[in-house]
Amino acid sequence: MTDVTLFLREFARTRRDTGAIAPSSARLAGALTRYVIPSPGRPRAVLEVGPGTGAVTRHIRAALGPLDSLELVEANTQFAAVLRRTYASDPQVRLMTGLVQRQRLGSYDTIVCGLPFANFDAATVEDIFGCLIGALRPGGTLSFFAYTGMRPLRRAFTAGEDLRRMLETQAVLERTLRRHRFRSETVLCNLPPARVHHLAPAAPAARAGQSPAFAYADQ
Repeated sequence: MTDVTLFLREFARTRRDTGAIAPSSARLAGALTRYVIPSPGRPRAVLEVGPGTGAVTRHIRAALGPLDSLELVEANTQFAAVLRRTYASDPQVRLMTGLVQRQRLGSYDTIVCGLPFANFDAATVEDIFGCLIGALRPGGTLSFFAYTGMRPLRRAFTAGEDLRRMLETQAVLERTLRRHRFRSETVLCNLPPARVHHLAPAAPAARAGQSPAFAYADQ
């Protein structure tokens, strides 16, 4: 079974948790892994959440130095089985199964997240971001994506209690981006096109005349 076929099957079976209908393109994988940067002589820890069948994982693995490590957290048992077969003999890769907010996470230099936040309720989104941002080391980054153009489409076909939940989730996402985002980029060569957001732990308020560590610009 190809990765695309497996994605389509799992999307139809568990649409809320899978989110994507196809593996990430090479362009999207490149944007998501932009800050997976090896540091010679120092081990770096990377976490990927929601790797699916490993389209982005392959880019991360290729960027690892010999001292680096990669942890994967995948809740979908079918995707986890694919990852286990692929990386079973790789000493630098460790797979954890289940929800990320129920894992005992370490601390990481880089986190790449492929979870479909728009499909979750606000409390779940807040919980996940709290776990991930809290697991970043000083200077660490968290990168995730959302499909472009989906929000107005969702609003057009959502009403009542479902609309209320969607707006609450969107409010959490927007609040998180305002506080932690330092860069965004659009990837058109993906199905569908996507917007990648790069986050970092919020720095303490800078004293007068002191420049902040990150410029929160939408690039």
